[in-house]
Amino acid sequence: MNSELKNRILFTIFVLFLYRIGTFIPLPGVDSTIIQQFFGSKAGSVFGMINTFSGGALKRMSIFALNIMPYITASIIIQLLGSVYKGLETLKKEGEYGRKKINQYTKYLTLCLSFIQSLGIYFAFKNLEQSAFISDSKIFLWTTSFSLVAGTMILMWLGDRITAQGIGNGISLLIFVGIVSELPGSFLSILNLSKSGVYPWFVVVLLVIFLISFIIFITFVEKITRNIKIQYPNRGMMKRSGMNDNSYIPLKLNLSGVIPPIFASSVLMFPVAISQFFKGGFGQKVSVILKRGGSVYLILFSLLIIFFCFFYASLVFNSEEIAENLKKGNSFIPGIRPGKSTEKYFNTVISRITMIGSLYLLIVCIAPEILISRYAVPLSIGGTGILIIVNVIVDLVTQIQSHLFTEKYSNINKKRRIKVR
Repeated sequence: MNSELKNRILFTIFVLFLYRIGTFIPLPGVDSTIIQQFFGSKAGSVFGMINTFSGGALKRMSIFALNIMPYITASIIIQLLGSVYKGLETLKKEGEYGRKKINQYTKYLTLCLSFIQSLGIYFAFKNLEQSAFISDSKIFLWTTSFSLVAGTMILMWLGDRITAQGIGNGISLLIFVGIVSELPGSFLSILNLSKSGVYPWFVVVLLVIFLISFIIFITFVEKITRNIKIQYPNRGMMKRSGMNDNSYIPLKLNLSGVIPPIFASSVLMFPVAISQFFKGGFGQKVSVILKRGGSVYLILFSLLIIFFCFFYASLVFNSEEIAENLKKGNSFIPGIRPGKSTEKYFNTVISRITMIGSLYLLIVCIAPEILISRYAVPLSIGGTGILIIVNVIVDLVTQIQSHLFTEKYSNINKKRRIKVR
């Protein structure tokens, strides 16, 4: 392992360690016992899901209680606006400058959304039967809001540092660590329930087998690709020289990755946070309607996953642009005419792949939710969490292999230069 890769890994571990420390720094003026009682009765609610994504930070009411969720919500809004507002669409085509400007707008929007959600969390815990704050003084409103906003902005900055100086995608790794930190508690809860006789031992064994099979299934599907054959010009010349004139455009079955379930979860969390501004039963009614595992929640969650699958696939794979580039390079798909016919062919393939991919995501994300809500299986993470864990690990392994391959290739080139000299 070269020194650069080692330094990147150590830097990533150090930043994630700082993040975990931050999840234990409490907000001022909060009564932790009332918060613990609240989460004891709301383990399967949307608040429980937010707590899982934050690595238990919401349950401890730490400065990182909002985690990186406002940034994800802001990214959704900016990407949606980019598909309808020509100004943002033009920025996307301006290369590095456009990417920086869009990233800047996303951060500004994150600041606004994190402030709104911080107010929602304050009023949610203040309007409990017994307020979670030691006093009704407005000072705690501002300390809570500013602390949570600052925590989100710090996490966003840490995520950017991991992406630039560490290894892996920083934002994904922060969510990954938050989810993984809740796994030991889930396993201990299952073992304690088995020891107390609530679950027979064979049920626990079946649950472990199900989880392992589930992870293997996700890993297998994430590796499936649909290869579209591309043929290049000068076929006769290339064959005579012993070169292969064929290439492929690989399209993953799950083209959108973990984005649709994460975006869907963020969208469903937002109205719950907004509803907490209202006193009385309105906020409670919204929380009940959008209860995790409830019928309304599962229907909306499913529809949002399907929508974001198709929406994000259209962003990731621009059929018109790729068809035009193939035409300019005098390349073509065997049996398909260049230009509009190629674009139409790409759209048909992408639609079919995305439909299968969205059904796969529905199975992965909905099945654990049903187990948790209907059969009281004490899992702190759902299918979205498992999907994130698998994808982040696969991405990390791929990046490490890429660094090792680059190092090996560089060493071979050095040896060749020495021999030539």
